[in-house]
Amino acid sequence: MKIFQCSNCNNPVYFENTSCEKCENSLGYLFGSESILSFKSAGYAVSKAGGELTYCANFNQSACNWLVPVDSKNKFCEACSTNHMIPDLSIPENKLDWRKIEAAKRRLFYSLHKLNLKTEYTIDGEKLKLTFDFLAPLENDPTAVTTGHDNGLITLNIKEANAAHREYIKEQLEERYRTLLGHFRHEVGHFYWDALIKSDPKILEEFRSHFGDDTQDYGEALQKHYKNGAPANWREQFISSYATMHAWEDWAETWSHYMHMMDMLETSYNFGLEIDPELKKVPNLDVSCDFDPYLEKSMEKIIKHYLPLTYVVNSLNRSMGHADAYPFIISEPVIKKLAFIHKLVN
Repeated sequence: MKIFQCSNCNNPVYFENTSCEKCENSLGYLFGSESILSFKSAGYAVSKAGGELTYCANFNQSACNWLVPVDSKNKFCEACSTNHMIPDLSIPENKLDWRKIEAAKRRLFYSLHKLNLKTEYTIDGEKLKLTFDFLAPLENDPTAVTTGHDNGLITLNIKEANAAHREYIKEQLEERYRTLLGHFRHEVGHFYWDALIKSDPKILEEFRSHFGDDTQDYGEALQKHYKNGAPANWREQFISSYATMHAWEDWAETWSHYMHMMDMLETSYNFGLEIDPELKKVPNLDVSCDFDPYLEKSMEKIIKHYLPLTYVVNSLNRSMGHADAYPFIISEPVIKKLAFIHKLVN
């Protein structure tokens, strides 16, 4: 992600900030220009074009800091407008979980914008629109709501916003990584499979050469995976054990890692990060993240810079007593899958 400054006092601020700690101005994010605007009124700001802007309607729920035109018929921003259903906000725990979910979703939308990906398509005369249901499960069955994708609609169990619940599921499924943003990136992978691959025979054929047969029965594959687990040598061909389950899941897992990779590299680029470790005779660790990955055509160059970056961030996390930020191994077959995604998006 880009790094941001208060447009009034130039103080560094985060993407999620609603106020500047230095000058105390209000802050709002303008999606189209990828910029943070600073203004004194808590109600509106004046855009560069001179039009009045106000906060998204979800600002009143402390759930959004994006700006919309005052005269717009839609009072929700580009990200919040995709909500089809949200939980009962009169329940304090639901509201807290939902706020965390919306924060992760806005980071998703930032990346989709950088990749020039639409959220609405017409496929064979039918509308395919990205929408979200954020559902609260019954109190006596916290796993009753299943996270997944169906024809553009992504359902997310809001319990995933609860760190204790998420860690419990992570341990039960023997996962090494589980985050809200990771869920979003995985599930939109299914959406973009429908949008970009499903109806194009040429692209579908190339997809199958990398990811396998998507016509295999998904239900049977799911049962087989949870009964037998992943093959012992899965790391040689796949980015995660779950990716071995079905071609669709291999695609979605690899897609999410593509988004991880692009976001981490863009952040490194904007911070001017250079890696020059005090190690002898170790090739390919000395890199300078001096390019915008969203403008780079070469996956080889992206991977060359990304792999040392994962070593750095994992080492930093271990310095703080945390688990690895990126606990994955990227094999050559996975790199080819990532290159296919990069070519398709470009």
